[in-house]
Amino acid sequence: MTRCRLCGSAALSSVVDLGATPPCESFLAADRLDQPEPAYPLHLRVCTDCWLAQIPPLITPEETFKEYAYFSSYSTSWVEHARTFVADAVRRVGLGTDGPDVSEAFVVEVASNDGYLLKHVVDRGIRCLGIEPSVNVGAAARDAGVPTLSEFLSPDTGSAVRAEHGPADLVVANNVYAHIPDVVGFTQGLRALVADDGWVSIEVQHLLTLIEENQYDTIYHEHFQYYTVASAIRALAGGGLTLVDVELLPTHGGSIRLWARPAEVAGEPTRRVADVLAREKAAGLQELSGYSEFSARVAKVRRDLLRFLIDAAERGETVVGYGAPGKGNTLLNHCGIRPDLLAYTVDRNPYKHGRFTPGTRIPILPPERIAADKPDYVLVLPWNLRAELVEQLSFVHDWGGRLVFPIPELSIVEPSIVEVKA
Repeated sequence: MTRCRLCGSAALSSVVDLGATPPCESFLAADRLDQPEPAYPLHLRVCTDCWLAQIPPLITPEETFKEYAYFSSYSTSWVEHARTFVADAVRRVGLGTDGPDVSEAFVVEVASNDGYLLKHVVDRGIRCLGIEPSVNVGAAARDAGVPTLSEFLSPDTGSAVRAEHGPADLVVANNVYAHIPDVVGFTQGLRALVADDGWVSIEVQHLLTLIEENQYDTIYHEHFQYYTVASAIRALAGGGLTLVDVELLPTHGGSIRLWARPAEVAGEPTRRVADVLAREKAAGLQELSGYSEFSARVAKVRRDLLRFLIDAAERGETVVGYGAPGKGNTLLNHCGIRPDLLAYTVDRNPYKHGRFTPGTRIPILPPERIAADKPDYVLVLPWNLRAELVEQLSFVHDWGGRLVFPIPELSIVEPSIVEVKA
């Protein structure tokens, strides 16, 4: 990568180099363990002209998302987050009140996964459509009664959907804006979908919290770029959309919800936009000084986790994992953790059972295995669900086991203590 994918500048500066890792969702079947496994550089850089943080587009979305291992419905808190969002969004857009009548309204979600969000739209009697490129995940959504088109969003796809179904009063794009290398083309697709007086809602991880909270494991090949509000404004403008409001969310360790509208009807942004822009500027994210210490803090996370795992092994204590998320695979590969230090991990998603983590080859088992084996420690890889999982894994306390969270810094907690930190 020699030029910024958003503005075309050659002024790219290194933020952190995590070496080379396999794609984080390429879970291995047992019959592939003796086969070669490709690995790609994972080097985050920031453009010092538009301040978009990005990694090289070394893999394509088609390689990752045609068959996908992530099903949103397996996270209880994420399903609840979606339900609350739908209720709030319906009020904001005014469906059935000051806006379009419910019987005439139309909602589109891009990267709709297994229908976890749109099922709440269906329940309200609102016409909707999911656009989901992963064939296996989209099939699950259709089985759940959510109309779903198995396609990637492009300007042409957006125009075709609009021609067939009409313009959307609300377009939702949660946790996908980082997943597409063609930022401008994708945004143009959003503009093609949305009505001329409609709304677009985008949720994406906030680079501010990624840097401040050492969340380097969320850097992986599926995430091509990492947004501040400042860089998101520029990305949206490239597709004919204007940011009108922003919300700060706790999801994924800290996310931003961007509310945008077609530039012709957007009007002035809310005070919250200015406030977040000021926070980003104060954190130094529009100058290189804001990124200068991140690499050193990443190295400390690695050393602390390895020291803990090695010490536990030498004491004869058992450590297993909980979850097999994409972020966990960045962490495991960067730290060089293998089954001698982490015997296995478990996951609620049956798709992953019997498979192995990419690169590190750690077995993935059903969650019930933890209660059967009673390990001394459970390393929680989806640390962003901390509050949910401390409560969910409270049974580990029955035999004196403890939970380990590696991010933002190593912490060991009693699972019987329900925490509120996310």
